[in-house]
Amino acid sequence: MAYTHTIGTHRHVFADLRTLLARASPARSGDALAGVAAASEQERMAARLALAEVPLKQFLTEALVPYEDDEVTRLILDRHDGAAFAAIGATTVGDLRNWLLLHETDSAMLARVAPGITPEMAAAVSKLMRNQDLVAVARKCQVVTRFRSTVGLPGRLSVRLQPNHPTDDPKGIAASIIDGLLYGCGDATIGVNPASDNLGAIVSLLRMIDELRSRFDIPTQSCVLTHVTNTLRAIGQGAPVDLVFQSVAGSERANAAFGISLALLAEAHDAAQALARGTVGDNLMYFETGQGSALSANAHHGVDQQTMEARAYAVARAFAPLLVNTVVGFIGPEYLYDGKQIIRAGLEDHFCGKLMGVPMGCDVCYTNHAEADQDDMDTLLTLFGVAGINFIMGVPGADDIMLNYQSTSFHDALYLREVLGLRPAPEFEAWLQRMGIADASGRLLEPAARQPLLQMAHSL
Repeated sequence: MAYTHTIGTHRHVFADLRTLLARASPARSGDALAGVAAASEQERMAARLALAEVPLKQFLTEALVPYEDDEVTRLILDRHDGAAFAAIGATTVGDLRNWLLLHETDSAMLARVAPGITPEMAAAVSKLMRNQDLVAVARKCQVVTRFRSTVGLPGRLSVRLQPNHPTDDPKGIAASIIDGLLYGCGDATIGVNPASDNLGAIVSLLRMIDELRSRFDIPTQSCVLTHVTNTLRAIGQGAPVDLVFQSVAGSERANAAFGISLALLAEAHDAAQALARGTVGDNLMYFETGQGSALSANAHHGVDQQTMEARAYAVARAFAPLLVNTVVGFIGPEYLYDGKQIIRAGLEDHFCGKLMGVPMGCDVCYTNHAEADQDDMDTLLTLFGVAGINFIMGVPGADDIMLNYQSTSFHDALYLREVLGLRPAPEFEAWLQRMGIADASGRLLEPAARQPLLQMAHSL
């Protein structure tokens, strides 16, 4: 089905919904690399005007990636909640934007329609929105998840403590964990990206982090961000697995490039659930995504990278995760060229995920060969805080010495909490006070001479 819009004397024609969505996307290097971007700003605006008139029901009949060829498409359409969709089913993409921005459209209403919103609908409406629109609507979308701590409550900001080490040295990792905890970080998870895929090293890291967590009775969850098959093997060896991590993408072929399928994710989910290690809830999957991952695997099916990213959130949503993290600037300038593109992509990702009912965080990051710097990250970090993001990264010095990219630091989390009046997860906040790390107002205290965490650090 073709879509058209005329500007002046020029009639713009878009062959199908896939093409229309791609041409309506804000400019980014990945879409230009894929050959799907608009050729001019006029074409981009014509595509947006045409997209605004598309009925939402069209997304249920015109699949961007063929149903017969792709299990993610089948997941999206087979699990679509028609009852939830009924409230918005008679509207267009433009109508949906207007409804989302209404003051009367509150958090409860957004939660009710979330199961009826497909990723393609979410991506489409995001293309019609300014940055402030993405912030305003995402702020109203509240997605709360629980394991040992409660993540995503209004007025709260959690942090994934990321203590990576280039050789997986246990003492180096433990020192970074203690450093982060003393800055009030770690309530989303203590999550290590291992430098090695060696199963013995992964199990040792899991046990070390769990022993530290148990020793100080920290109400958080641990995670070693290895491939899901390694996590399954670790569970088989009796390792203390809290969260199951996996990178996911928006097509079956892209997920196959990651070495996964929906069935494999379900197997890992069930294995971890059987351990019953959560205390306040049982959300235990941790997914990471990123615009450009499907294109980098030549598995994007001609779909623009932001829409493919939103499809990854449908994969995540199927497993009721604790955390979903868009690693927005990590994949490089071939996909998001500069700070402006990274900022826009991050806001889109957060908005689309939250609109679909997914508990979104973001690794506010960039690589050193991108046209971006820490000032760009400060801007995106602040926008995320206003938009009600569930969690961010806490990396020592904001410089990941194992993955070699720039992220956000423990200090950045303190900044965001202070300027916006945000607090950690309630269980973790109470622990910080019991440990003498923070006072009742959330301010960090000068460590006591015999502070238990410092004593442990001295013994490393």
